[in-house]
Amino acid sequence: MAGEAGEAAARARAGAVLRLRGSALAVALLPAAAAVVLHAGRATGRIDGPAWDGVRWGLTGVALLVLAVAAAVAAVIVRAEPAVSPTVPVAESAAPDLYLMVRDLADRLQVPPPSSIELTPDCDSWLEDRRHKTGGTDAERRPGPVLVVGSPFMWWMRIAELRALLAPVVAGTAPSADPEISAARRFVRGLDAAAAVAAQGSARPGGRGVLGRPVYAFLGWVARLLLRACRVHAAEMERGVAASASERAQAVDYGLRIVAQEQVGLAYAGWDRLLTRVALPAWRIGRWPSRLHAGVVAALTELSRRDRLADGFETRLGERPACDLLEEPGTVDEAVSLLAARIFHGGPDRARPGWEPVGWARYPAEVVDRLWREEAGRLIRVIEEMRPSVEPAAAVSSPAAAGRALLVGGEGEAPFGAVTLERVIDRLAVAGGQQGEEVAARLEAAPPLGPYADAAAAYPLVPQRTGRELLVDHVVALVCCAAVDTAGAGAGLDWLDGPALRMPGVRRSELTAAVLHLVESGDPAPLRAWVGGTPIRPDKPLRLP
Repeated sequence: MAGEAGEAAARARAGAVLRLRGSALAVALLPAAAAVVLHAGRATGRIDGPAWDGVRWGLTGVALLVLAVAAAVAAVIVRAEPAVSPTVPVAESAAPDLYLMVRDLADRLQVPPPSSIELTPDCDSWLEDRRHKTGGTDAERRPGPVLVVGSPFMWWMRIAELRALLAPVVAGTAPSADPEISAARRFVRGLDAAAAVAAQGSARPGGRGVLGRPVYAFLGWVARLLLRACRVHAAEMERGVAASASERAQAVDYGLRIVAQEQVGLAYAGWDRLLTRVALPAWRIGRWPSRLHAGVVAALTELSRRDRLADGFETRLGERPACDLLEEPGTVDEAVSLLAARIFHGGPDRARPGWEPVGWARYPAEVVDRLWREEAGRLIRVIEEMRPSVEPAAAVSSPAAAGRALLVGGEGEAPFGAVTLERVIDRLAVAGGQQGEEVAARLEAAPPLGPYADAAAAYPLVPQRTGRELLVDHVVALVCCAAVDTAGAGAGLDWLDGPALRMPGVRRSELTAAVLHLVESGDPAPLRAWVGGTPIRPDKPLRLP
């Protein structure tokens, strides 16, 4: 039968892991066994005398201590819960066609079906064992693994492509049902969870006491020692499981799987662009897009149009998408979108004031325009708080230079007054860009715009922005506000590039390059040239919060 060779190799490696477990147990029982021998020798009269009595009772005490410590460590390993991937469960009543497709796939592969299906905001799919959470009879304690499906696949893949893509994953349920492989996996997961318990316990204030620190240190040492001992065998076991699953899946939709793998790369690219360019700006101001997966379809369709390598992919859109297997795709989309915001940005797990859903139709008004104006307003507030490093107007020789000095401010200057784009450009160009460096440093130290702008994400999408990057973003936002207020432009959404300025003949990339030149060198000429080629009036006041 297909997959037997890989499964046999995995079973052999699982046996090696279990033998290591048995060796660790034997080491823990060794003092007790020696104490039993001494007590048996005294009972038979073969090992007797005052000297042996001291050795016997001393070894008995050591054996009891070792047994107690071993029992405590074993209890932590058995009871510790391994990390579980954040997912959205999909009940069978919410996706009967999806469950039917997976069960039919399992029948064709001649493997047990997964116990349930869950979605995760990631471009990957895998089996995850949740047996540590169950109880009851032996049959109830050993359900099938959970099939975790990457949610972008559900919306971008066609049904036949998803079935072909999931075939190797579902085929992995056969080795998972093997008792030896299952026991070895539980042991390795328990060790990993015990090491995490030790690390977390040492980090807690209560775990740094006189007793807490050595206890957690010993637990972590034992768990890491056993993990190192079985690392090679565990890796080879999983490699054998993967080989077995791949061999089994070759008999099901093998040709279509090659085509589906091409879509995986495209889905990953579109999902990454959507999260970093579109979703992240909304999360930073307290809004979470509630239809991320509808957006990824639009983003991937746009990518297919732009990318020559993606030619012909649009013809797939006439086929039935895999999300049709869900009874209520919109409800599932919203749940996974909220989970994505929690994983990649650290937002709350439910909507609340300051953390509200936003639809794509309202995205330009509620996210783009608001983001521009809040960033522009913060830039102005930072500039107003600073005293520019320039000579007083009286010390400037030429009348033109004096006029410029009065414009950007000097000794005894008046408040910033009506905000115009021209005045901000002049401020940032002071002293060859030195003023811009000071503004960038203050922006980096300033508190975030929204209540969840810098939330602690489990998996951050992008590194923390530097002061210079913040300044570039804020100046670009100010220019966009000027375009909206003085040139009749509008806020828009580009599925691949995020917030966009809707103004004929304007390219955002050229604007960013001109602003970057101003920030880095203090030279305003490229930015003034760009503004001069548009209907923007840099001398007109702006509407800022």
